[in-house]
Amino acid sequence: MQPLKPLPPVRPASTSICLAAALIFSAQTALGQEAVRLGFMTVRTGPLASGGKQMDDALRLFLKERNSTIAGRKVELISIDTAGTPAIAKSKAQELVEKHKVHAIIGPLAAFEALALDDYIRKSETPIISPSAAADDMTQRKPNPWFVRAVASSSQQSHPLGEYAAKTLNYRRVAIIGDDLAYGHEVAAGFQRTFEDNGGMVVQKLWPPLNAPDYGNYIGQLTQNVDAVYAVFAGANGVKFMKQYNEYGLKGKIPVLGAMTTVDEGNFKSTGDEALGVISSGWYAASLNNPANRAYADGMLRTYQQEPGYYATGAYGAALMLEAAMVAVKGRVEDKAAFMQALRNVQVTTDPRGKVNLDALGNPVLDIHIRRLEKRDGKLVNTVIKTYPAVSQFWTYKTAEFLANPVYSRDFPVAKNLGK
Repeated sequence: MQPLKPLPPVRPASTSICLAAALIFSAQTALGQEAVRLGFMTVRTGPLASGGKQMDDALRLFLKERNSTIAGRKVELISIDTAGTPAIAKSKAQELVEKHKVHAIIGPLAAFEALALDDYIRKSETPIISPSAAADDMTQRKPNPWFVRAVASSSQQSHPLGEYAAKTLNYRRVAIIGDDLAYGHEVAAGFQRTFEDNGGMVVQKLWPPLNAPDYGNYIGQLTQNVDAVYAVFAGANGVKFMKQYNEYGLKGKIPVLGAMTTVDEGNFKSTGDEALGVISSGWYAASLNNPANRAYADGMLRTYQQEPGYYATGAYGAALMLEAAMVAVKGRVEDKAAFMQALRNVQVTTDPRGKVNLDALGNPVLDIHIRRLEKRDGKLVNTVIKTYPAVSQFWTYKTAEFLANPVYSRDFPVAKNLGK
């Protein structure tokens, strides 16, 4: 056997080559370990603060369940308060993008906030997932390529209730009262359109300001010659309205129909028996009996002693969408175009509401539930009494004809013969 020949000596690489290689390796390692910076826009002051806290609670529960790690990357949450003010919301979005260099944003809460920062999101090309802001046109006539929604558009939740009120409850005359803002206008108009399409008539609309200290003057103006009052309030305003509606002696005389947020589970701690019997519509109810919802609702109750509702579930759903998109791109959120495409094509099967997928304009197709507020074992519960499956933001109307008409507004006119 011949002895092995010794290997020729290795010539040392130049210092500059070694240093360059080390820097490349170091940069790659740092990139792999860098936390994903997630901006979160909520409301901590003003009439919408209760909803903002619920959003915050749910998002933190989601991150806690995952040890703040998604798709193998740590997530750093950068949370800011918009105060429910459009100008502040826009400046805070700029702060998140330009100062904190966030990779994505979950927020804001209100529709008027989302509309205020729409142009900036387009310009900065920042992926944003709305957990609450339901402004119709952001996924209809003016879709933002960097915007997707985790919740229904404003009118998407109310179209089914308009039909239900006319066809099942046999109501013919309804008065509307609601917050004087884009969300209130669009929810009310969605109800009005389908209610009138099915033979009903909206005979009165009253618009208290969002921060109205008292509803007595408005309640006193409500016409008595109606089958029901449709109340559209956000944040804690629904609780305040129902208390005063009872104090003015109208409970039991004129039934109340409600938007999802009027009798939101997130406000049940301060809601009394005056709200019992309110029939509302929405894309979630804490009473939904499926494994994902039981785990989620139990987690919220255990951690925060709070039933989840509109605001909490919107934020939790937005985080689930973020997670699904990050998994799809293997955590590479720096590739904004690929990440945004993944968000638009997202399908979530573990959402507490059931399967969630988006339409071509970035809005989810969701089951909408008709709910009646009841009391079980001493607790308030929104009991599901009917479900409209897989409801589109365009209801049963033809998409092109729907979009050819103006967005729903404060002074929504009756529009007929639009085709189904």
